Amino acid sequence: MALMINDDCTACDACVEPCPNDAISVGSPIYIIDPAKCTECVGAHDEPQCIDVCPADCIIPDPNHVETRDQLQAKYESLHG
Repeated sequence: MALMINDDCTACDACVEPCPNDAISVGSPIYIIDPAKCTECVGAHDEPQCIDVCPADCIIPDPNHVETRDQLQAKYESLHG
């Protein structure tokens, strides 16, 4: 399942750098996660890095983009060749 950033985001920029897939970008007024690029860090890390660094605890599972671990791994592999 891809992740999403809710309205509690403070636009602190902490989540952008650790994302291995460049899935997080500046939105208006909060940051957004591209579900086509988000793998919850499957393939790169054991835990989603954005959640680990978010001081506002505003990154949650996106119920509109439910994926299995195998699907997330395949997405990661397609993004990174």
